[in-house]
Amino acid sequence: MTSAGVWLLAARPKTLPAAATPVLVGTAVAWSLSAARWAPALAALFGALAIQVGTNFANDLFDFRKGADTLERLGPLRAMQAGLLHEQQMIAGIVAAFALATLAGIYLASVAGWPIVWIGVFSILSGLAYTGGPFPLAYNALGDLFVMVFFGFVAVCGTVYVQALSVPELAWWAGGLVGCLSTAILVVNNVRDIETDRKAGKKTIPVLLGRRFGLLEYALLLAGAYAIPVATLLKNLTRAPALACLLTLPLALLLLVRICRSVDGPTLNRLLAQTARFGLVHGLLFAAGLVIGGGAGP
Repeated sequence: MTSAGVWLLAARPKTLPAAATPVLVGTAVAWSLSAARWAPALAALFGALAIQVGTNFANDLFDFRKGADTLERLGPLRAMQAGLLHEQQMIAGIVAAFALATLAGIYLASVAGWPIVWIGVFSILSGLAYTGGPFPLAYNALGDLFVMVFFGFVAVCGTVYVQALSVPELAWWAGGLVGCLSTAILVVNNVRDIETDRKAGKKTIPVLLGRRFGLLEYALLLAGAYAIPVATLLKNLTRAPALACLLTLPLALLLLVRICRSVDGPTLNRLLAQTARFGLVHGLLFAAGLVIGGGAGP
């Protein structure tokens, strides 16, 4: 594997839709309010992707140190686990990724002020604390909450704020929708890794409450991704085109059947990628509906 290929592996490109979707949805919210600004939107996208990559690098490092990534792991190959990168290289990658995110943050702070500084600082610290530090979130059943907050509410509302300089009610609803989609990806990961996480002392929700509860959580998150667009329409925050995302319902039902039937690592790895693609398509359809139909009702 080439050096570029190794770093691409460590960056986990299949997880990047979870960083791009909230920015796309947030920009659509701003557009529906006639407040879209392309330079801040692109900077927000760049920053979100950089934070995601930095967090992935940090997870690779800290999970390897804690023994969560062993030869028994069912998930895709990790760079540290395979000996493709050593610790100093990974630390340098973490620093570089978060430095790039900081550059985007500096520009966004010049556009939208100090709130963006605090959002950026907490996002980077939380990315490190996800699997690192004295109280790693993912090891103490807080990973799901982290993803819901930062990949949902913070990312979407922050994207809207850097363009509209306000956070309307629709942004919070959209943040919840994207949070459901992103957290569903994590649930597949945690269901797949129950046994190896348990051995490593990683207390995810499926480890603590069992596989069935993990499947229930997955179903509830998918349900939330459909309930929220309907709620925004009923509250007169959106128009009918925002319901275009309901077209993905057959795919969601198929994913739910597959996760209930899947027990082997390769199948769950494919389901993980399928859930990420589903989230991207669902989010794009909701965003397209906002652009076509606008925000507040007639």
